Amino acid sequence: MGKVLIIAEAGVNHNGNFDLAKKMVDVAFKAGADIVKFQTAIPELVMSVDAPKAEYQSKNTGSSESQLEMSKKIHLPLEAYKDLKEYCETTVGIKFLSTAFDHVSLDLLNNLGISIFKIPSGEITNLPYLRKVATYGKEIILSTGMATMDEIDFALQALTKSGVKKNMISVLHCNTDYPTPFEDVNLRAMLSLREAFDVRVGYSDHSLGIEVPIAAVSLGAEIIEKHFTLDKSMEGPDHVASLDPTELKQMIKAIRNTEVALGSAEKKPTPSESKNIIIARRSIHLVTSLPEGHIISEQDVIMKRPGDGISPTMVDSVIGKKLKTNLPADHKLDWSDLI
Repeated sequence: MGKVLIIAEAGVNHNGNFDLAKKMVDVAFKAGADIVKFQTAIPELVMSVDAPKAEYQSKNTGSSESQLEMSKKIHLPLEAYKDLKEYCETTVGIKFLSTAFDHVSLDLLNNLGISIFKIPSGEITNLPYLRKVATYGKEIILSTGMATMDEIDFALQALTKSGVKKNMISVLHCNTDYPTPFEDVNLRAMLSLREAFDVRVGYSDHSLGIEVPIAAVSLGAEIIEKHFTLDKSMEGPDHVASLDPTELKQMIKAIRNTEVALGSAEKKPTPSESKNIIIARRSIHLVTSLPEGHIISEQDVIMKRPGDGISPTMVDSVIGKKLKTNLPADHKLDWSDLI
C-alpha cells in the first residue's frame, strides 16, 4: 500500500465567505493534508423549495428556514472557484478538489482542469449525474453513505458502462449522519467493498474525534476524508461534527505514523531492535564450578544473559558433552570448552 491520500474536507464550512475559504486552505496545508476539498453547487438545481433539512441540519441551524434557503447562504458563487483553485495550487501549494452537486457545477470544475471527480453519497442513485461524471474521463472517488451493496454496484456499473475504467474508481465507505455514532461506523464494511468490487477503498468519516480514521488506515484504507472547520462554534450545519485545526493536524500526524508503522508484513528483526538481541537473549552458562572431564547434565546449566554464547536452542547438543578443562561457576559456555 502506498501513501494514504488525506482529503481535508472544507465543504461549506466557510459559510459562503471567500476569505474564510482561503483561511481553511491555509489550515489544511499547514496540517499536512494532500487535498483540500470544497463543495460546488447552484442550490436551486439541487433541491426543491420543499426539500426538508436533515435532522442534524435543523439541530445545528434551526428549523425556521428551508434547506434551500440555508444552502444559498453557505455556498460560494460559481465564479469564486477559479480564484479558489488558483489560491490553493499556485499561492499555497495544496491540491484543490470540490464536489459538484449539479451538472453546471460539474462542467465548471471540469473546465477548471480538476483531475479527480468526487461523487457524494447522495448522488449514488442519480444515473444522469453518474453518466455526466463519466464523460470527463477523469479519476473518480465514490462515497457510499446510506447505500446498499446493490446500489453501489449500480453506480459502479453506470460509470464503467459509460466508459470509466474500473481502476480509475476508488470507493469510500461512509455513514451519512453528522456526527456518526460509533456503533454505526461499521469500518469492516470497507473491507467488504474491497472484496466485493475489487476496487481501491477508503473511508469518509463523520464521527467525532480522530480515532476512527486512524483505525481505518490500520485496516487498509488508502484514502481518508474528514471534515474540518476553523471553529466548531461557528453557525452552519457541519461545524459541530468537524475537526478544529489542531485536531486536523493531530489526525494527519497519527495517520502518517500509522501508515509507517504498518510496515512491509515481513516478520524479521528490524535495524532498531537488532542491537538488543545479544542483550535480551540468553546463552548457556554453568550453575557451579565443574572439573575437567565432567559430563554436562541438565542440572549443570542455566540460561543467562547476554546472548552471545551458545544459544539455549542448542541445549540438547550440550548435554552429555565433556569439559576440556576446569571451569568456574557462571561460566558462559563456548563450543571450544566441550569435547
